[in-house]
Amino acid sequence: MSNTPPNWYPDPSDADFLRYWNGIEWTDDRMAAASAAPNPGASTAKVPLFGARALAKRQSAELADAMAENQRLRAQLTALGGLEAAQLQQLRDQLATQVTDDQAMLDALRAEVISTRDEQVLQEIGIYEYRHPLSDSMAYRTALELLQGEIKAMARRDGGAIEASTTWTVNGSVTEGRKMVREYSKLMLRAYNAEADNLVRSLKPYKLPSALTRLTKIATTIERLGKTMQLRVSVHYHTLRCRELEMTADYLEFLARQKEHEREERDRLREERRAHTELSRERERLEKDQRRYRESLAALEAIGKARSADADQLRGLLAKLESDIATIQDRADNYRAGFVYVLSNIGAFKDMVMIGLTRRFDPEDRIRELGNTSVPFKYDMHTMFYDKDAVGIRDQLHQRLADRRVNLVNQRREFFYATPAEVREHLQAVVGQVGSFDDLAKAVEYHQSRSTRSR
Repeated sequence: MSNTPPNWYPDPSDADFLRYWNGIEWTDDRMAAASAAPNPGASTAKVPLFGARALAKRQSAELADAMAENQRLRAQLTALGGLEAAQLQQLRDQLATQVTDDQAMLDALRAEVISTRDEQVLQEIGIYEYRHPLSDSMAYRTALELLQGEIKAMARRDGGAIEASTTWTVNGSVTEGRKMVREYSKLMLRAYNAEADNLVRSLKPYKLPSALTRLTKIATTIERLGKTMQLRVSVHYHTLRCRELEMTADYLEFLARQKEHEREERDRLREERRAHTELSRERERLEKDQRRYRESLAALEAIGKARSADADQLRGLLAKLESDIATIQDRADNYRAGFVYVLSNIGAFKDMVMIGLTRRFDPEDRIRELGNTSVPFKYDMHTMFYDKDAVGIRDQLHQRLADRRVNLVNQRREFFYATPAEVREHLQAVVGQVGSFDDLAKAVEYHQSRSTRSR
């Protein structure tokens, strides 16, 4: 720009300069006026004679570059449609919201991804031969074979496991469209069956609702992804696989209860053997004393002292031994005979009692065993009495407190939410007058522990 004075540099705050910056061309008159006008922002020092032309040339080049950058930015703004700052902020917010939604969808899809081994996807339709949990039970075997046969029949090609559009075309070809739909159907069925088999393998009875929900979610996802081809898992096939999960859960629950029953039956038989051993040992001891007393009595009778005080004492002892032996024999022969007990342990179970029975010769041994290692404190015994129908008395008490049973699954757990006084009232209604019943739980160790801790 040859009209630019060598000693002048435009002030950015000048109005004429701003118009020039915005693309307005300068005339010679404007240039002369600007050259003559004082520049308050410029230095008052004189420009040296030598170098003034080079300085003016550099300033002109910088101004030309600034104008070119201004034109480029204006062109970019025009390409964006001349949006205002508020519009740009709105567009930015919309893009941010869309990114957030896309990320949420991506996370949801990742959570639904089915993880399978490489060998699993080698199967044509995803039906695998493996040891099914139900195959171990004869009661379930027939039903399982029929169910799996129906599942395999539907999973075969065109068996109805997957429903899809038959009018789909690829590049105008119906044949290619059917091929594509068939391949997608096979892929979706493989994924569905892989998930169903994995759920069957890892199923726990208490996880049945979540397993059914997960399988249904897989079927829903397949229907959503195959919406353009109207592709989905058939309702009947999905029902069959859900029924398979239900049968598996039922069988696993049956096995768990059976194992628990077997374990408790072993404990009961072990307790019975121990009681029988103790009773047999006691009977042998009494019979040994009986033989000894009889020999002593026979010796007294042989020397003519059959009417002596010693002989009468021996006859009394023999009579008592005969009664004790009869009682021991009756306890050994009568399964329903035993000692009914009511226990509590406020240090371990608050507002709870245990109602059971034992056939041990010394029932105190059983109470000590119960309080040895299974609970932190010893049990308090509120009552214990012998009865020829101890089983019936215990069962009646259990029935009266059935709505307060702690364990509603395992009926052999004899704990109830009740107080000793409430049990005493029920016991009086069942057997009449109770000989000895202590409503108060002493809980010596528990109270001593609390006292020690509070010091």
